[in-house]
Amino acid sequence: MAIVSQGLIVELGQRPDDTRPAADRICDAVLRQIERKVLVSGTRLPSIRAMAAACGTSRHAVVDAYDRLTAQGYLDARPGAGFYVAEGHRRLAPEPEDTRNYDVAWLIREVLETSDDWLKVGGPWLPDDWMDVEAMQQVVRSLGRGDITHLTRYGPPLGYLPLRRELQGMMARLGVELGLEQILTTGGTSQGFDLILRSLIKPGDAVLVEDPGYYNLFGYLRFHGARLIGVPRRVDGPDVDALCRLATEHGARIFFTQSALQNPTGSDTSPAVAHRLLQAAKELDLILVEDDTYCDLDPIQGVRLATLDQLDRVLYVRSFSKALSGSLRVGFVAASRELIDNLANIKVLSSISTSLFGEKLVCRLLTDGHYGRYLRRMHERIVEARNSALRLLRDAGMEIFLEPRGGNFLWARFPGIDDAKQLSERARRQGVILGVGEVFRPNLERSPWMRFNVALCDDPRLGRFLNQIRGEDEED
Repeated sequence: MAIVSQGLIVELGQRPDDTRPAADRICDAVLRQIERKVLVSGTRLPSIRAMAAACGTSRHAVVDAYDRLTAQGYLDARPGAGFYVAEGHRRLAPEPEDTRNYDVAWLIREVLETSDDWLKVGGPWLPDDWMDVEAMQQVVRSLGRGDITHLTRYGPPLGYLPLRRELQGMMARLGVELGLEQILTTGGTSQGFDLILRSLIKPGDAVLVEDPGYYNLFGYLRFHGARLIGVPRRVDGPDVDALCRLATEHGARIFFTQSALQNPTGSDTSPAVAHRLLQAAKELDLILVEDDTYCDLDPIQGVRLATLDQLDRVLYVRSFSKALSGSLRVGFVAASRELIDNLANIKVLSSISTSLFGEKLVCRLLTDGHYGRYLRRMHERIVEARNSALRLLRDAGMEIFLEPRGGNFLWARFPGIDDAKQLSERARRQGVILGVGEVFRPNLERSPWMRFNVALCDDPRLGRFLNQIRGEDEED
């Protein structure tokens, strides 16, 4: 039977008060008609164009709905002929798309476990051939000679002392004066966050975070039982007025923020906003956790809260994983002496110590004079890649949140699409994994935005996919 179901269009038109996303409404309407046996096996659904016109929505939403129903076994997609109700319309029980997208742990595992054959254009890492592998190999060989206690012993609780001295100098160059006892090394920013949360957060506490912001942090906060309260992130930093209102309304006492090269937007906190934020924190008795993960990708070294505050109510968290290697889990927390002492106790109890070998390796790389030259070359490559990616995205009709002055991220959207998840499964079928906006929102709210890693945007698969979406927009 090859009958086009016009009754489906009629049913959708009878529900003008349904304000849910168009793809959800279409899916539900199809399922209702299948359950009532109005749609039987072999019935052809309205064309994508006809359904979009009937619903007053974009073709993207219709494609998303039809793709979901096909993946669930309700429809058959016949190339060149359209979509038909499947024989027996038996659900195939795949892993639900929504469950996967709402699960931060799943997302991280997906990115880590998926074959390198996939284009992970929304991922955070720079390509392997951008890294200074040769310098790391030389240091590894040198550390294998002579004293090898770093291969067999635990590290000191606060971390490798020569590295902490180097970090003290780095903080001084940012304008932060602090003692060695105010620096604790960690296994990257992830462990830094974990230690801070164990020390300062109780289940049920309200925690202010940026919206959009860092999804891994959101996962940690949920794991610790915190209530995430999103503070809108603007091109010049967090919305301080909203922060004051939300902190008062929810009784929040801590705010996680990125002052420079914010993930995912690439935006910087302006000096004016930074001063307002610190004043608000003082009035509200807020602790500010400043995540400076992307400091090494910052060619200018803009304003830092830690510099303005001198670690009075600011905790500073940083790592070297982004510029050196994702496998080098070396970072640090800088804060007051009292808090560092408490974090060190938690570190010893939870992991005994960080990797002495890794800390010696990073220390050597930072002190041999090569690291600065390496970063300057990387900054040049990122600028070139960013300019190319901006042209690609704009040529595809995308809107750019802002042009960052540094870092490897662009935050972009298609103006006619209100939910980037509509594009996710379609991109996957072409070997592309998108960084859809909902995972960067505190409570996984729908978002039209996507994160793009500029270092990966030159892959032709991305260009083909974006051109396909642009072509559909031109036809609508």
